[in-house]
Amino acid sequence: MAKVRHAERLNKGNAMMINIRSTAATLGAGFVGAALAAIVGIPAGALIGSTLAVAGLAAIGGRVGLPDALRNLAFATIGVSLGAGVDEQLFTQLGTWSVSLVVLVASLFATILTGRLVLSRGFGLDTQTATLASSPGTMSNAIAIAVEGRGDAAAVMFLQVMRLLVLVIAVPPLAVALDQSAVALPVDVTVMSLPVLAALLAISIILGLLGTQAGLPAACLLAGMVISASGHAVGLVQGLAPDWAIFAAFALTGAVLGSRMSRVTAAQFRKYAAAGLAVVCSALVVSLCFAVIANLLTGLPFGQIWIAFAPGGVEAMAAIGLSLGYDPAYVAVHHFARIFALVLIVPIVLKL
Repeated sequence: MAKVRHAERLNKGNAMMINIRSTAATLGAGFVGAALAAIVGIPAGALIGSTLAVAGLAAIGGRVGLPDALRNLAFATIGVSLGAGVDEQLFTQLGTWSVSLVVLVASLFATILTGRLVLSRGFGLDTQTATLASSPGTMSNAIAIAVEGRGDAAAVMFLQVMRLLVLVIAVPPLAVALDQSAVALPVDVTVMSLPVLAALLAISIILGLLGTQAGLPAACLLAGMVISASGHAVGLVQGLAPDWAIFAAFALTGAVLGSRMSRVTAAQFRKYAAAGLAVVCSALVVSLCFAVIANLLTGLPFGQIWIAFAPGGVEAMAAIGLSLGYDPAYVAVHHFARIFALVLIVPIVLKL
């Protein structure tokens, strides 16, 4: 009995050492990649560089992964940064935003139906797998539905992970090329103090964990945005999050995205790579078309609209919009609306 307990303690100790090493390797690769991409001047470089570096480490067989605590901290920091962009003009813009939100919902139906057609007719996937793989967001929700028996869960996971990685790399340079109206945040703005930032992050993470338990998607990011926006709106909080905190949050978010590549097998890549590229391209084309419609109806910057419509993860797209200088509140509100709309839309399309 004593030998069994000793062996269990050794196994736990070995597992802990492996987790520490994989976390250290992931952080090292992520921050080095983020720094190099930022130095080169790649749009949203910290996010893209970290994602590519960690994905590359996973591709060559390295163990990658981050504790949930670091992931939650990164998402909460991005949320606080987004909320700091809310000002008194928000309520005067809601009328214009409502038009683009309606166009966004229409684009979600079009994206899923187009992707399903591409995957089912072009690559022979069954309609349920094709529908879940074409959902432009809520990856965890799509995989959970597949695991319950609606489609091929492995195919859905691979195609969803591929969607996230391709869009993180492709969207920033495309947005800059298509619309030059993005501007950097001013350098002489007030920066919130470290105690204020720490307090906002602590409250956001606590509320985010409660939201996660209640099944709320992207709960830490949403909590950070709501808490920060509320504090700024009533005058309790002033200033933006420090640049170093935003950079670290982008690097950690990229590391989280890159770590998802470790779930992909070589067999899956060979089998579904072409299908993944096809469904990502179809989603990009659909989002571009509907962004043009929203731009004509609202007059808002095209690049800002497209970032808000882009079929990527809310954390990544919100971070990209923030780094490119677009209205952070507009981008974040549309991506959260997309998440909640998809929770309702995907079951409807599955029944068609």
